Formats: sequence, C-alpha cells, structure tokens
Amino acid sequence: MRAAGLALALALALPLALALRALPAAANPGCAPPGAGTFHMPPAPCFRMWAGFVAPTGRYAHGVLGDSLEWGALEAELEGRIARLVLPGTRVFEDIVPRLADLDGDDRPEILVVESDAAQGARLAVYRASFPVRIGQPRLRLVAATPFIGQRFRWLAPVGAADLDGDGRVEIAWVETPHLGRILRVGRLSGHRVTEIAALAGLTNHRIGDTGISGGLRDCGAGPEMVLADPGWTRLRAVRFDGRTLQARDIGPLQGPAGFDAALACR
Repeated sequence: MRAAGLALALALALPLALALRALPAAANPGCAPPGAGTFHMPPAPCFRMWAGFVAPTGRYAHGVLGDSLEWGALEAELEGRIARLVLPGTRVFEDIVPRLADLDGDDRPEILVVESDAAQGARLAVYRASFPVRIGQPRLRLVAATPFIGQRFRWLAPVGAADLDGDGRVEIAWVETPHLGRILRVGRLSGHRVTEIAALAGLTNHRIGDTGISGGLRDCGAGPEMVLADPGWTRLRAVRFDGRTLQARDIGPLQGPAGFDAALACR
C-alpha cells in the first residue's frame, strides 16, 4: 500500500513540480543567455553537446528548491547519441540545471552539478561525457568532486566557472550552505578532486524554497566577478578573486530578482 501511495503521490506531484521548476536542460551561455535565476557566466564558446537531468524522484525529500522531487539520472547528447548515468538509490541530483564549462582547457565541456547523498548531504561534482567513434557505447563518468558536506539535508549552490584571476586556469565557485553557513568557496579541478583555494563567509545566492539560484558571474570590462547577496538579502555584493584571496564590495540595494539581473547586465 505504501508503494502504491508513493507512486500516486509522485504522479500527482510531477506536473506541478515541473511547472514550478523549468525542465532542466543545460544552459550554454555562449549560445543563448540563460533566463533570470538560472546560471550566469561570461560569454563562452558554444558546445555541441547538450545535457539534462531525467528520472524525477521523491526519494530525497529535502525540498530546498521548492518541491519534493529531485533527479535520479543525468544525460548528455551529441549528434543524436546519448550517454546516461543513473545514480544509486541513496543519491540524487539536487539541482536546477547541469552546467557546461571547459574546466581543464581541452576545448571540451565538463558537466558541473550538485549531487546529494541521503546521509552525507551535497557535493559539487564534475562529470565528463565520452562518445567513442567506433568502439564502445557513449558514457558519463565522474571526473572530480568536492567532499560531501557531511550531513543529511545540507546543500550548496553553484555560482559559476571562469578564469577569475586571469592566470589562464578556470576556477569554480559555489556557496556552501547558503541558508546557514553562507560561505563562498572557490576551487580548481585537481586530479579527482575539486580543491578549494579560497573562501569568504557572509554571502549567499539562494533562499529556501526558491526554484532558481540567484546571482552568478559577470564581466563589466575589468575581468570576471561574482554577484551575490548579503545574508539578509538587502544588499548586493560583487566579489573578486586575485589568485589568493576573495574581496567583496557593496554594489547597491537588492530589489528582488530584477536587482540581480541588472547587476549581472552591468547596469
């Protein structure tokens, strides 16, 4: 009876959940700018690959993104060929969209996602798709990840990926526990890990129940910087990375989603 009830609940909840949260296909900012509250990065080359989450599931009822459904699988497609990765039953993709970014400089995109574990909470994970020409099936494999936060229902929200300090290497930025600790962290791909290189407390990009992640990266002519909110969601902060430390400055009042959009558009 419980299984039947759960199946019915999922069937009833799915249309509403998908209406509240846009169908998650990867936004490639070099091809088409993402909408408000999704994923903002400075212009980048268009990637031929597409990626998206599939297999909605209610097995991790955190609800941080406004509903009780997350995603059980990730797909990538190139020229009609599909690579698919199904997570084990203790994990979900607790995210709004897979993000395509060339993190290692080989002109091929990696896929950046938030992956959550039933016991250990969230981690930032990097996947790579391969599409063999002659032998073997397309596949997705884990390249690197941050450590899991370490506690159930603890989450993180990506900010973006770019060469933040102008040294030719791509950095990845995220906010760990944006509703509690509110710590901006910056790391780089290093072997099988995303290694943290800087952190700054007192910044956030998400409120519980919001269906999108706010802020992101912008370049107003002086290099990339991150746009986030203060803990009280009353002020906007622009944050720069100089290769060693993070520096935040106030850039004005936060007046709803339009405030983020204007800041990201350098207005």
